[in-house]
Amino acid sequence: MQVSVESTGNLERRVILSLPAGDVESQVGSRLREIAQNVRIKGFRPGKVPAKVVEQRFGGQVRAEVVDGLLRQGLDQAVREHALRVAGLPQVAPGEDAGEGELKYVASVELVPEFGELDMSKLEVIRHTAEVTDADIERMLENLRQQRASWRVVEREAKAGDLVDLEISSTVDGVRTPAEGVEKSSTVLGSAAIYPEVESAIVGMRAGEEKTIDVTLPADWHVPQFAGKTVTSTFKLVRVAEQVLPEVDAAFIRSFGVKSGDLEQFKADIRSNLERELKGALMNRLRREVGEQLVAAYKDVELPPRLVETEARALLASATEDARRRGQALEAAPEAFQEAARKRVLVGLLVGEIARRNELRLDPARLNETLRLIASTYEQPEQVIALYRNDPQLMQGLQTRVMEEQVIDWIAERAKHTEQALSFQDAISQ
Repeated sequence: MQVSVESTGNLERRVILSLPAGDVESQVGSRLREIAQNVRIKGFRPGKVPAKVVEQRFGGQVRAEVVDGLLRQGLDQAVREHALRVAGLPQVAPGEDAGEGELKYVASVELVPEFGELDMSKLEVIRHTAEVTDADIERMLENLRQQRASWRVVEREAKAGDLVDLEISSTVDGVRTPAEGVEKSSTVLGSAAIYPEVESAIVGMRAGEEKTIDVTLPADWHVPQFAGKTVTSTFKLVRVAEQVLPEVDAAFIRSFGVKSGDLEQFKADIRSNLERELKGALMNRLRREVGEQLVAAYKDVELPPRLVETEARALLASATEDARRRGQALEAAPEAFQEAARKRVLVGLLVGEIARRNELRLDPARLNETLRLIASTYEQPEQVIALYRNDPQLMQGLQTRVMEEQVIDWIAERAKHTEQALSFQDAISQ
C-alpha cells in the first residue's frame, strides 16, 4: 500500500491511499472461502455451497470490510509516520486517476490546533461548595409525601392548593369554543396551570357555582386564536377536593424500597441520594466554570472547521428532539448553534491536550465509583453494572466522562480559585 500526505491548510491534511487491487481481491477470496466452509444456505449441504452463490450473497459486504480494514491500516501508518494529531473522524472518498490494478482513496483529516503554553495558574475559577442538611432531607421527605398524596372531596369554598374540576366555555370575536357543550378541565389552584385571573376568580367559589369573566390575553398566548384578544370565559365549578398527605409510617417507607420500614434508615437513604445529586451538580458547575475560563483564555485559537460544523449539527439535532418531546417544532439551521459548538469543541480539545501533555490517565477507582453511583439509582444496580461492562459504547462514554472530570479537577486545583458556599437548593438549580 502506498500512502502520501499533503497539507491543504493549517489544520487540514489530505491522505492519499493506493491499494493494490490484487491484494484486496486475495483477501476477499480468502474470507469468502472461510465463509463457504461454515455457512448454511437453504438448498445446499454445509460446506457444499457453490463459490458463485457465496460471492453473490456475501461478496459486497466482505469486500467493503476488507477495504475498510486496509484503509484504517493506511491511515494509522500516515498518522504514525507524519506525527499527525487527528481531531475528529477522517472523511474518506474514492480518489481519481487510479492506475491500472489499484484502488485509490483520499482521506480528509483535521488536526488538533497548536495551543502554545497551557498555564492553568493564570485561570481564575470559582469553586462552589454545598452540603446536605437535615432541612434538605425533611424537604425531600415532604416532596415524597406530596407525590403520594390523595384527594378528598370537600363541601366548602375553594382555596389555594385545592384540586378543582371545571366545565368551561369561551367566546372570542363572537365565536364560542367549544361550539356546543363545555370543555372539562382539572387544575390545582396556585399551580399557575390556568390564566391567573381565572384562577383568582375560582378561589372562594363552591361546587355548583358558575362565573363569567373577561380576560385579555397576552400577544404570545399559547392558543393562537386567543392571543392578544379579550376572551369571555364562563366556568362552572363542579367539584372541590383537598389534598391528603400520607403518614410517614412503615408502609409508606416500604413503598420506596426500604424493607425495614425504619424512618432513620429511610432518611439515611434520602441523604445518600441527595449527596449523589449534589456531587453531580457541583461537578457540572465546575465544568461550566472551567470551560468558560478556558474559552476566554484561548478564544483566538483556530479550530478544525468540520469538527465545529459536526458539533453544531449535533446540537441542532438534540435541540430538535427536545422540542419534539415537548410537542413543539424547532425551525433553526446549524449556523444558530455555531458559537456554542465552537466553545464545546475548543474545551474538548483543550481538555484532551492538557491530559496528553501532563500524562493524565483514567483512574480505574474513580471509574468504578462513578459506575456504582449511576447503578445505585436503579432497583437492580448489579444488572446496570453488567450492562455497562458488556456494552463497549456505553463504557466508552462513561470513560470519556470520568476522564473529563479528572482533567477539570486537575485544572481547578492549579488555577487561582476561590470557594463560594451555596445551599443545597441553589447548588442543584442549573
